[in-house]
Amino acid sequence: MGRGTLRIYLGAAPGVGKTYAMLSEAHRRVERGTDVVIGFVEHHDRPRTEVMLHGLELLPRRELEYRGSVFTEMDVDAVLERAPAVALVDELAHTNVPGSRNAKRWQDVEELLRAGIDVISTVNIQHLESLGDVVESITGVRQRETVPDEVVRRADQIELVDMSPQALRRRMAHGNIYQPDKMDAALSNYFRPGNLTALRELALLWVADRVDEYLQQYRGEHNIRTTWQARERIVVGLTGGPEGRTLIRRAARMAAKGSGSEILAVYIARSDGLTSASPKELAVQRTLVEDLGGSFHHVIGDDIPAALLEFARGVNSTQIVLGSSRRKTWQYIYGPGVGATVARESGPDLDVHIVTHEEVAKGRGLPMARGARLGRARIIWGWLVGVVGPVLLAVVLRSMEDAPGLANDVLLFLFLTVAAALLGGLRPALASAAVGSMLLNYWFTPPTHTLTVQDPENLVAIVIFFAVAVAVSSVVDLAARRTHQAARLRAESEILSFLAGSVLRGETALDALLERVRETFAMESVALLERSSDVEPWTCAGSVGPAPVTRPDDADVDMPVGDNMALALSGRVLPAEDRRVLGAFAAQAAVVLDRQRLVGEAEQARRLAEGNRIRTALLAAVSHDLRTPLASIKAAVSSLRSDDVAWSEEDEAELLEGIEDGADRLDHLVGNLLDMSRLQTGTVTPLIREIDLDEVVPMALGGVPEGSVDLDIPETLPMVAVDPGLLERVVANIVENAVKYNPGQEPVAVAASALGGRVELRVVDRGRGVPDEAKDRIFEPFQRYGDAPRGAGVGLGLAVSRGFAEAMGGTLDAEDTPGGGLTMVLTLTAAPGGVRAEAELPARATS
Repeated sequence: MGRGTLRIYLGAAPGVGKTYAMLSEAHRRVERGTDVVIGFVEHHDRPRTEVMLHGLELLPRRELEYRGSVFTEMDVDAVLERAPAVALVDELAHTNVPGSRNAKRWQDVEELLRAGIDVISTVNIQHLESLGDVVESITGVRQRETVPDEVVRRADQIELVDMSPQALRRRMAHGNIYQPDKMDAALSNYFRPGNLTALRELALLWVADRVDEYLQQYRGEHNIRTTWQARERIVVGLTGGPEGRTLIRRAARMAAKGSGSEILAVYIARSDGLTSASPKELAVQRTLVEDLGGSFHHVIGDDIPAALLEFARGVNSTQIVLGSSRRKTWQYIYGPGVGATVARESGPDLDVHIVTHEEVAKGRGLPMARGARLGRARIIWGWLVGVVGPVLLAVVLRSMEDAPGLANDVLLFLFLTVAAALLGGLRPALASAAVGSMLLNYWFTPPTHTLTVQDPENLVAIVIFFAVAVAVSSVVDLAARRTHQAARLRAESEILSFLAGSVLRGETALDALLERVRETFAMESVALLERSSDVEPWTCAGSVGPAPVTRPDDADVDMPVGDNMALALSGRVLPAEDRRVLGAFAAQAAVVLDRQRLVGEAEQARRLAEGNRIRTALLAAVSHDLRTPLASIKAAVSSLRSDDVAWSEEDEAELLEGIEDGADRLDHLVGNLLDMSRLQTGTVTPLIREIDLDEVVPMALGGVPEGSVDLDIPETLPMVAVDPGLLERVVANIVENAVKYNPGQEPVAVAASALGGRVELRVVDRGRGVPDEAKDRIFEPFQRYGDAPRGAGVGLGLAVSRGFAEAMGGTLDAEDTPGGGLTMVLTLTAAPGGVRAEAELPARATS
């Protein structure tokens, strides 16, 4: 038995009408034939609420004695024994009397849900556990009865019962909530306009968050990338620089202007190896944005503007906040910058705000993690300063009439050596020291224009100059190496932290992990290869990027994972220091692959269990539903063959008609069973071709009584790409089902319409309809809704119809008919460029 569904009416304060709304819903369901009972409802002597109890089955309560008084609570055992379809349980946050089955009423509700009973309940916003302190600061009253937020969030439906503070106070003044002796105290204390307004805002914001969760889930399932401006969501683009704090505070002030706005700070790192921004500054900014109620995100992307826009549209953002560029004027020769590009590419659905700050035009500098890796420009400048600089300095010093002296000459050459070390590292500095020593010896040490030195003091000066130059160069290069190592270790720790987090979160997307490997190490392609034994060929378990390798020997880098698995990368050869992190990625890839296979095996086990359930239901169907028409055929044939009775022509005709009807029913049942078997085994292969609906739909109406269907297919409909045979079976099953449950006052309406690239066929009946919670169950095999008689079918018609519709690339869903009844919506794909053929039938016909 499946778990029941929970529907909660949420209110901002007592008296807004939660219990009344719950009882109204109960009456609506009873009118539809649903089995509804009252497990516990407290009307608080409110006349209008008490009247709503009439006509509903009320289960007796359980009496408990506590401290000399008798109290009543919901009798959970009585509700479980009664086993209704829906139970009404008021005041979800209520604390039960000591000695009850459970300490809290929401725990009673959990038992009912586990037993497969649907529950409708009520709760006020002030009873949510996380809002206890907030409510106390507003009203001055501490709520002692609370319910965990997660219990309410898990509800299948949450409906807000809203009322303005003025209307609620009027209801209070009219005596519809409390007795007259309590009215004045309530109006002047808890029910003050300010309190009610604040509580109402809390309820609205809490429900808005719940709705936003549903919206994000829907957008993800339907791959919707455009922005829906249902709520202000502000994305702050961070660079890792100190201006990030200014941007975050500015975005927080913008969010404060609109209730419910959300801040998302994002840092986008390039994927050119293990590099990132300063962890200290990012940690400060992460703490700041979280303190302001926002969230921090770390994204990998080579194209910073494109990655930022993709992230903003992915979270349904409405605004982007960026800082003015820190680049100097001459640096704009490399491009317009991130801010200008984002503003140009954002489109009409995203507003981009460029915020000024104190770091504007001061130069970007190099982040700590990237400063250790010297770029080509710095290395070239280092060689120019180290080799060309001493030559130019020697020319300048030789041209001076008053030479500064050998000691000063040595210091000037030493300055160039230090500058070369700072710019280009060790090698340019050593070259500068060598060139400077030779120039000092040749031009400035007597005898000049020779490489010999007469004065020992000058020789000592040159030797000391060379030694100091080498020492300074070595120290500068060692500092750069240590900085590089620290940056690598920090980046490695971030990646290992990401891998550990993915394990804890249970992420199972192998392609996403391989893509992260490719981006992190700047590779062209990554493949996870495996084989069953040492003699078996390699097979690819997953890959990303163009032209992945098929053997580890063909890869630029391969990382073994055990004996028969390897991670193969193509694009460039990695240094040995990167293989440690690559090994962690490889181990995680193996874990993800194993988890995917376990999930697949679990799904296969589920399908086997489903198949076993279907076989069990099939045996039950064969034992009854198939034997019923066989029995009628057997009885009619036996009667006709009997020699003891002389049958009249009318009797023989009636018996033959019974045989024919039984054979038709038997043929229909067997056909549905075979169709369901084909769907379960995946052997349905549609033959798609372009066709007009009016060529198929009228043929599908042959099995229904004349005059029971009103057909409306406009001449302007495009052609559809379907399998005509499967479409005929789908329409026939849907229409026959609708006619079966239609009361008969007016015919079943079958109408078609075009919407974009789709064509919808709607089958509308005026029966008693199907509740929302049962709309999906009616498409399950061997399910018959309500009191459908045995022998009316094995409950496969709608299941087969949905299966055939999906096999043709369409959908079949159930909706409520306005005014009562059920509407089946069959959505089909319109043929590309299909032109409507001339109709051979009238546009509107009655079958």
